[in-house]
Amino acid sequence: MSLVTIRNVEFLNNPARFLDPYHFRVTFECVAPLPDDLEWRLLYVSCPDDEDLDQELDDCLVGPVPMGVNSFEFEGSPPSPDAIPKEDVLGVAALILTGSYKDQEFVRVGYYQNTEYDNEEMRENPPKQIVFEKLARDISSKPRVTRFQIKWDVTPPQQAHAGAATSAAVPSANDLDVTMGEESTEAAKPNGSSGL
Repeated sequence: MSLVTIRNVEFLNNPARFLDPYHFRVTFECVAPLPDDLEWRLLYVSCPDDEDLDQELDDCLVGPVPMGVNSFEFEGSPPSPDAIPKEDVLGVAALILTGSYKDQEFVRVGYYQNTEYDNEEMRENPPKQIVFEKLARDISSKPRVTRFQIKWDVTPPQQAHAGAATSAAVPSANDLDVTMGEESTEAAKPNGSSGL
Protein backbone atom coordinates (compact mmCIF):
# COMPACT_ATOMS: atom_id res chain seq x y z
CA MET A 1 0.00 0.00 0.00
CA SER A 2 1.29 3.44 -0.86
CA LEU A 3 1.04 6.02 1.89
CA VAL A 4 1.14 8.84 -0.68
CA THR A 5 -1.27 9.20 -3.61
CA ILE A 6 -1.02 11.98 -6.18
CA ARG A 7 -4.38 13.67 -6.66
CA ASN A 8 -3.48 16.25 -9.29
CA VAL A 9 -0.58 17.78 -11.21
CA GLU A 10 -1.48 21.16 -12.67
CA PHE A 11 0.85 22.90 -15.09
CA LEU A 12 0.54 26.62 -14.45
CA ASN A 13 2.24 27.70 -17.69
CA ASN A 14 1.19 25.41 -20.49
CA PRO A 15 1.62 25.87 -23.38
CA ALA A 16 4.79 27.93 -23.03
CA ARG A 17 8.03 28.87 -24.74
CA PHE A 18 10.52 25.99 -24.91
CA LEU A 19 13.08 27.96 -22.86
CA ASP A 20 10.60 28.99 -20.13
CA PRO A 21 10.85 27.28 -16.74
CA TYR A 22 8.25 24.62 -15.94
CA HIS A 23 5.85 25.81 -13.26
CA PHE A 24 3.32 23.41 -11.76
CA ARG A 25 1.41 22.52 -8.62
CA VAL A 26 1.30 19.00 -7.18
CA THR A 27 -1.52 17.94 -4.87
CA PHE A 28 -1.17 14.65 -3.01
CA GLU A 29 -2.74 12.81 -0.11
CA CYS A 30 -0.77 11.21 2.69
CA VAL A 31 -2.54 8.62 4.88
CA ALA A 32 0.02 8.77 7.70
CA PRO A 33 2.44 11.48 8.83
CA LEU A 34 5.90 11.01 7.32
CA PRO A 35 8.86 12.10 9.47
CA ASP A 36 11.23 12.35 6.50
CA ASP A 37 11.09 14.36 3.28
CA LEU A 38 9.55 13.31 0.01
CA GLU A 39 11.91 14.00 -2.88
CA TRP A 40 10.38 15.16 -6.17
CA ARG A 41 12.43 15.20 -9.38
CA LEU A 42 11.61 16.55 -12.83
CA LEU A 43 13.27 14.81 -15.80
CA TYR A 44 13.33 15.61 -19.51
CA VAL A 45 13.73 12.64 -21.84
CA SER A 46 14.56 13.67 -25.40
CA CYS A 47 15.64 10.24 -26.63
CA PRO A 48 14.06 7.17 -24.97
CA ASP A 49 16.77 4.90 -26.43
CA ASP A 50 19.63 6.74 -24.72
CA GLU A 51 19.31 7.20 -20.96
CA ASP A 52 22.58 9.16 -20.89
CA LEU A 53 20.75 12.03 -22.61
CA ASP A 54 18.11 12.33 -19.87
CA GLN A 55 18.27 15.67 -18.09
CA GLU A 56 17.30 16.19 -14.46
CA LEU A 57 15.77 19.65 -14.60
CA ASP A 58 15.26 20.16 -10.89
CA ASP A 59 14.41 18.51 -7.62
CA CYS A 60 12.85 19.57 -4.35
CA LEU A 61 12.28 18.17 -0.88
CA VAL A 62 8.88 18.39 0.81
CA GLY A 63 8.57 17.43 4.44
CA PRO A 64 8.06 16.36 7.05
CA VAL A 65 4.65 15.55 5.59
CA PRO A 66 1.49 15.72 7.73
CA MET A 67 -1.43 13.36 7.23
CA GLY A 68 -4.08 14.67 4.83
CA VAL A 69 -4.13 16.51 1.52
CA ASN A 70 -0.98 18.53 0.79
CA SER A 71 0.17 20.60 -2.16
CA PHE A 72 3.25 22.44 -3.29
CA GLU A 73 4.39 24.46 -6.28
CA PHE A 74 7.47 23.37 -8.20
CA GLU A 75 9.49 25.37 -10.70
CA GLY A 76 11.94 23.46 -12.88
CA SER A 77 14.52 24.78 -15.30
CA PRO A 78 14.01 24.19 -19.02
CA PRO A 79 16.18 21.52 -20.66
CA SER A 80 19.64 22.52 -21.79
CA PRO A 81 19.55 22.87 -25.60
CA ASP A 82 23.20 21.76 -25.83
CA ALA A 83 22.33 18.36 -24.33
CA ILE A 84 19.59 17.51 -26.86
CA PRO A 85 20.56 15.93 -30.19
CA LYS A 86 19.41 18.16 -33.05
CA GLU A 87 17.17 15.42 -34.47
CA ASP A 88 15.36 15.07 -31.11
CA VAL A 89 14.48 18.73 -30.48
CA LEU A 90 11.32 18.97 -32.57
CA GLY A 91 8.40 16.64 -32.04
CA VAL A 92 7.58 14.52 -29.02
CA ALA A 93 9.70 14.15 -25.88
CA ALA A 94 8.82 12.99 -22.37
CA LEU A 95 8.57 14.98 -19.16
CA ILE A 96 8.65 12.84 -16.02
CA LEU A 97 7.88 13.76 -12.42
CA THR A 98 9.07 11.22 -9.86
CA GLY A 99 8.34 10.96 -6.15
CA SER A 100 10.69 9.16 -3.75
CA TYR A 101 10.85 8.47 -0.04
CA LYS A 102 14.18 7.52 1.53
CA ASP A 103 15.74 6.98 -1.93
CA GLN A 104 12.89 4.66 -3.01
CA GLU A 105 10.85 5.79 -5.99
CA PHE A 106 7.14 5.23 -5.29
CA VAL A 107 5.50 7.08 -8.20
CA ARG A 108 6.33 8.24 -11.72
CA VAL A 109 4.05 10.59 -13.66
CA GLY A 110 4.99 10.83 -17.33
CA TYR A 111 3.77 13.36 -19.87
CA TYR A 112 4.33 13.71 -23.59
CA GLN A 113 5.64 17.11 -24.61
CA ASN A 114 5.34 18.32 -28.18
CA THR A 115 7.83 20.94 -29.36
CA GLU A 116 7.42 22.92 -32.56
CA TYR A 117 8.08 26.35 -34.00
CA ASP A 118 5.67 29.06 -32.95
CA ASN A 119 4.80 30.15 -36.50
CA GLU A 120 3.46 28.35 -39.56
CA GLU A 121 6.27 29.38 -41.89
CA MET A 122 9.01 27.90 -39.68
CA ARG A 123 6.93 24.75 -39.07
CA GLU A 124 6.62 24.17 -42.81
CA ASN A 125 10.26 25.11 -43.59
CA PRO A 126 12.37 24.49 -40.47
CA PRO A 127 15.73 26.29 -40.51
CA LYS A 128 18.87 24.14 -40.65
CA GLN A 129 20.00 25.49 -37.29
CA ILE A 130 17.45 25.15 -34.48
CA VAL A 131 16.20 28.56 -33.30
CA PHE A 132 15.32 27.75 -29.68
CA GLU A 133 13.90 31.21 -29.02
CA LYS A 134 11.16 30.45 -31.61
CA LEU A 135 10.14 27.09 -30.16
CA ALA A 136 6.98 26.46 -28.17
CA ARG A 137 6.12 23.45 -26.04
CA ASP A 138 2.76 21.90 -25.25
CA ILE A 139 2.44 19.24 -22.54
CA SER A 140 -0.30 16.63 -22.95
CA SER A 141 -3.07 16.59 -20.37
CA LYS A 142 -3.14 12.77 -20.23
CA PRO A 143 -0.27 11.49 -18.10
CA ARG A 144 0.74 7.92 -17.45
CA VAL A 145 0.97 7.21 -13.72
CA THR A 146 3.10 4.28 -12.55
CA ARG A 147 3.27 3.27 -8.89
CA PHE A 148 5.97 1.19 -7.24
CA GLN A 149 5.77 -0.70 -3.96
CA ILE A 150 8.36 0.48 -1.46
CA LYS A 151 9.09 -0.08 2.21
CA TRP A 152 7.48 2.73 4.16
CA ASP A 153 8.71 3.11 7.74
CA VAL A 154 5.31 4.31 8.99
CA THR A 155 2.07 2.40 9.62
CA PRO A 156 -1.20 4.15 8.74
CA PRO A 157 -3.27 4.82 11.90
CA GLN A 158 -6.28 2.75 10.74
CA GLN A 159 -4.06 -0.33 10.29
CA ALA A 160 -1.96 0.00 13.43
CA HIS A 161 -4.36 -2.23 15.39
CA ALA A 162 -5.40 -4.59 12.58
CA GLY A 163 -4.60 -8.22 13.32
CA ALA A 164 -5.30 -9.56 9.84
CA ALA A 165 -3.69 -8.49 6.62
CA THR A 166 -5.76 -5.93 4.77
CA SER A 167 -5.51 -4.69 1.23
CA ALA A 168 -5.95 -1.08 0.27
CA ALA A 169 -8.16 -0.10 -2.61
CA VAL A 170 -6.26 1.03 -5.68
CA PRO A 171 -7.21 4.66 -6.38
CA SER A 172 -9.55 5.00 -9.31
CA ALA A 173 -9.33 7.59 -12.06
CA ASN A 174 -11.98 9.52 -10.09
CA ASP A 175 -9.44 10.03 -7.31
CA LEU A 176 -7.33 12.03 -9.72
CA ASP A 177 -8.24 15.31 -11.36
CA VAL A 178 -9.94 14.96 -14.73
CA THR A 179 -6.68 15.96 -16.36
CA MET A 180 -5.07 12.79 -15.07
CA GLY A 181 -5.29 9.95 -17.55
CA GLU A 182 -4.13 6.37 -17.89
CA GLU A 183 -2.90 4.63 -14.80
CA SER A 184 -0.83 1.54 -14.33
CA THR A 185 0.28 -0.15 -11.15
CA GLU A 186 3.55 -2.02 -10.89
CA ALA A 187 4.67 -4.12 -7.96
CA ALA A 188 8.31 -4.27 -9.00
CA LYS A 189 10.89 -1.69 -8.17
CA PRO A 190 11.81 0.71 -10.98
CA ASN A 191 14.49 -0.65 -13.27
CA GLY A 192 16.10 2.71 -13.96
CA SER A 193 14.46 3.10 -17.36
CA SER A 194 13.24 6.63 -17.78
CA GLY A 195 10.88 6.05 -20.70
CA LEU A 196 7.13 6.28 -20.31
